[in-house]
Amino acid sequence: MSSRSTFMHLAAEVAILFGALFLVSVLLAAIPGHRSSAVPVEDAQQSTGWQSRPVDHGKMSRMEMDDAKANEVHAVHDMTAGRMDAHSLHMHMTEMRPQTPSDAARANEIVKQLRTGIEKYKDYHVALNDGYKIFLPNLPQPEYHFTNYLNGFLEAFSFDPARPTSLLYKKTSDGYELVGAMYTMPKRATEEQLNTRVPLSMATWHLHTNLCMPQEGQFRNVDWSKFGLQGTIATQEACDAANGRFRPVIFGWMVHVYPYEDSLEQIFAMHHGME
Repeated sequence: MSSRSTFMHLAAEVAILFGALFLVSVLLAAIPGHRSSAVPVEDAQQSTGWQSRPVDHGKMSRMEMDDAKANEVHAVHDMTAGRMDAHSLHMHMTEMRPQTPSDAARANEIVKQLRTGIEKYKDYHVALNDGYKIFLPNLPQPEYHFTNYLNGFLEAFSFDPARPTSLLYKKTSDGYELVGAMYTMPKRATEEQLNTRVPLSMATWHLHTNLCMPQEGQFRNVDWSKFGLQGTIATQEACDAANGRFRPVIFGWMVHVYPYEDSLEQIFAMHHGME
């Protein structure tokens, strides 16, 4: 086996362990043996760096698997148009900064490189063949995330506008139509670090926060108007009172880009079709 093939094989193996930290599948705080508590938003903004931790899917308990599934479903609903609200109990978003000519130039360059990099993925079969996995394919969604976990792993350390973590598709009668892409960063990234990737004067990064989940065995009968990423419980105290399990932050930072739109406002909108 060549050295390049060996490297790619090892990178893929590592990506499987690390990728879920950035988008899907597992709450970091629920990882067996993980001793540090989930990081509050204010701590994430003050941190000067981050570390990725491996995820051992083989050691996940049934409760953790239930958590992961429920959180994925709720996160998808939370990302639909009309729910991306700056005042959401479970969403923290970066503040828009004053726009500068250099920011606009950098944003245009990101869009140019992204269009070139994902052009071949207009055929969604190519995306699947290149390692992108459809996120919750059986759940009706306004947009479907095709996620490449190796890309998500690499985005923790370097930024290539042509290599997004996820591709965003609309469902069509005969398949999927490519409409955009999503970049990610670990939840400990500061706003300055986010700004070096995609200017905060052009785009809004978002983070899912303040999650209260029910105890094991209560998923079938729980009142989901209170629990989950759409529930009314959004503090440690309220979650404790409801006998739940609280997570200040889940997943990582995310930002959507729709490179086929006409203006930068539409291209960097929180959701497709919004300005």
